Amino acid sequence: MAQLIQGLIVNYRVGPKTQRSKECLIRFAHVTSGSEASRLIGRKVAWKGEKKRIVGKIVALHGKKGLVRARFRKGVPGQALGTAVELVG
Repeated sequence: MAQLIQGLIVNYRVGPKTQRSKECLIRFAHVTSGSEASRLIGRKVAWKGEKKRIVGKIVALHGKKGLVRARFRKGVPGQALGTAVELVG
């Protein structure tokens, strides 16, 4: 069976006056540079809550230290911050 790769939702994508609940910043433990993180772009991630599963897609890098930005189909609730997501595809 394939090994599950898990990441951590760090925060929403925020601006000076806005907070986008559909876009999150995710840190993967094994990724430490932008070149490693760029290989994850286009892959799907899933957050599993108590009652629902929300699927998103990694769309861009965030900074130079390996964080990625994922856009989810529905808004991710505030309880998701600091919890795990797994790489689906």
